[in-house]
Amino acid sequence: MYGGNRSDMQPLTEEAARRWVHSLINHDFAWIIEFGGCLIGHIRLDRADLRDRRASLAVGIEDKTLLGLGLGPEAIKMVLEYAFDVLKLHRVSVRVLAYNTPAIRAYKKCGFVIEGREREAAFVDGAWYDDVMMGIIENEFRGGRSLWK
Repeated sequence: MYGGNRSDMQPLTEEAARRWVHSLINHDFAWIIEFGGCLIGHIRLDRADLRDRRASLAVGIEDKTLLGLGLGPEAIKMVLEYAFDVLKLHRVSVRVLAYNTPAIRAYKKCGFVIEGREREAAFVDGAWYDDVMMGIIENEFRGGRSLWK
């Protein structure tokens, strides 16, 4: 669901998957997304500040054939439950490239709202793209959780 080079998403080799998992092991708030016994992505809370009770979310589904199945929103909802119920965060934010409309829809489905736009913030495949800033506050999460289907 994260942006980047739009043309190079491919399933990982076994060795690449091992390196990838190893890189996440030392991250305090990172999880693997698994589907059908296969490693398909990861999700992280970055820059978690437990004093200010906020963090940034990053999600990646590496196999483009699995996009659109609802796996991203399912993982996002589980991490939001952890962020708000266990870590007691007040706010979680995410930045998403403006062209990534499926990710924006997924974040909205999970209760995130668009808070702003940073113009031409990312250079991808030879062109500049805007970043859309989104966030969810603890009370929005608690109020919206009952609407999740």
